[in-house]
Amino acid sequence: MNSLTKFIAVSALIGVPALASAFKAERIDPPHWWTGMNDTSLQLQVYGKDIRGTEFSVDYPGVTVDSVVRLNGSPDWQYVYLTLSPETKPGKMTLTWREGKKKQKMEYELKARREQKGAQGFSAADVLYLIMPDRFADGDPSNNVIKSMRNPAPVDRTQPNMRHGGDIAGIMDHMDYIDSLGVTAVWVNPVLENDMPGDGGSYHGYATTDYYRIDPRFGSNEEYAVMIDSLHGRGIKTVMDMIFNHSGSAHPWIDNLPSSDWLNFNGDYHQTNYRLSTLTDPYASDYDRKISVDGWFVKEMPDLNQRNPHLMKYLVQNSIWWIEESQIDGIRMDTYPYADKDAMAAWIDAVKREYPDFNIVGECWFGDVAGVGRWQGGSALSKAAGDTNLPTVMDFPFMIKSADLAPYKEDTDPWNGLNKLYDHFALDYVYADPLKVLRFLDNHDTERVIQSDIDSLGSWKQAVTMLLTVPGIPQIYYGTELLMSGTRKGGDGNVRKDVPGGFPGDTVNSFMRAGRTPLQNEAYDYIAALNAWRKGSKAAAEGKMKHFMPDNGLYLYERKAGDDSFVVVMNGRDKANAVDMSRYAEIIPEGQKYRDVVTGETVVLRPENGVYEFAPRETRVLENVEF
Repeated sequence: MNSLTKFIAVSALIGVPALASAFKAERIDPPHWWTGMNDTSLQLQVYGKDIRGTEFSVDYPGVTVDSVVRLNGSPDWQYVYLTLSPETKPGKMTLTWREGKKKQKMEYELKARREQKGAQGFSAADVLYLIMPDRFADGDPSNNVIKSMRNPAPVDRTQPNMRHGGDIAGIMDHMDYIDSLGVTAVWVNPVLENDMPGDGGSYHGYATTDYYRIDPRFGSNEEYAVMIDSLHGRGIKTVMDMIFNHSGSAHPWIDNLPSSDWLNFNGDYHQTNYRLSTLTDPYASDYDRKISVDGWFVKEMPDLNQRNPHLMKYLVQNSIWWIEESQIDGIRMDTYPYADKDAMAAWIDAVKREYPDFNIVGECWFGDVAGVGRWQGGSALSKAAGDTNLPTVMDFPFMIKSADLAPYKEDTDPWNGLNKLYDHFALDYVYADPLKVLRFLDNHDTERVIQSDIDSLGSWKQAVTMLLTVPGIPQIYYGTELLMSGTRKGGDGNVRKDVPGGFPGDTVNSFMRAGRTPLQNEAYDYIAALNAWRKGSKAAAEGKMKHFMPDNGLYLYERKAGDDSFVVVMNGRDKANAVDMSRYAEIIPEGQKYRDVVTGETVVLRPENGVYEFAPRETRVLENVEF
């Protein structure tokens, strides 16, 4: 008997108060399903006044009722479990609820599965572009204010923590810009409904109030699917941002809980200690560990209990529904370690059974490689503590260390920064697969890699080059290509700025070449050139790496896959640097000619005299080709 069956058996024994005669089924999640799924079990979450104790039945060929679960919370929820045989045909089945003489019927559609264009997954052959939709572009000002929502206030772009009006239409309007940057996947911050009160209206999207509805201030479910299809038409994948750890406090569950254990701490607010180290600490107290995982992020984001099998089944089905419905290619799961480890591992198994090529990246915010590596499925650290099954993890330590290459820190020794990154990559043995590590310089939750305006690109190019050429999956945060700067001082909105030209009334349009400064165009062109080259580079997608300890201010490494290889070399000094290149003889033959993949120049790193003079902050990505 599995945990879900046990829970159902216990639930059936719970006394249910007599119902009022005015029951009414009002909503079913998921709103429809498909035949031909590998998992033949379908949970229907039924919401409606006093629906819990009613009798349920369905009469449809190939569909049987496995169980009807009546939990110990609000009488307004009922959980129906159906089994769909492999022979079940698409169509509309009639669902019936009865209590005494009262009867209600609803139609529920089983659809035929479409030809799968999504669920491609993403890999080290891809470059992800992270977009916060509220701050990218406002393509449809008519949806800026939805009067029926809890926060009908107009957008206010003068306030960094208010809603600014960006939407799906804005992303659609600027697909040429995204495409020309050369990225192959777009990760969009959460777009599900966040019908939250408060001045900001949860513009960031991390307080879900409806798991099956795109927030109408961003667009509609149909517009979301059109966006994904349009991106697919350009060869660009889509990664959907999801949150299983918590919902928004305005979700219908919260004030009307289906069961007493639907939320952690039985619905009482206890804030997390934000100390994920307790999850790997061999000496951690049970108290500290429980507060870490079961505590709430903030009061407005109640912590969901993934150990409740009915809740977890709901979340699992929801993710599969979005994969099938909108054809997304991957999922980025927010606050991954804060959810129940075993339940999340089972979720990944369920998704992979339906979509074997699908990829999931978990936000595992640790400051050290061991902490991150513990969460990648298949690693020795993960197996030792119960495998997570998580394919891809986020390299926060790389983000932290790469800041030492950025030009805004006056007291930073760039040569020392290169050494820190060398030592960081030397720890890649911790990962089950370094190629399935998401590398990034910054994102929506961190300081921008550039914290104040710059007037040269030397160190910026080194950070970007490293991001796009080391083993792993690179992720670029929107605006990096425009040299967008900012810190979190004063609020996260300061690292989530609007793209100039994306909003009504903007006098500068950075989406157009003419609207960018010469330095911005140089930055944009540099990323675009590297991305264009990466698309044909087997070595960038799967090559092994060999690097040399930084010496004389120089960091050099090679990536190689079969006959395909390239060399990256960086002068970390702000002055010219003459280097004896004989040290690198094992990968750089004397007189070997290389092609710079950005400029097209021919370069000989080991001339006859053995000395190559690097310009200040010179960075090269060099293909080993025959001329």
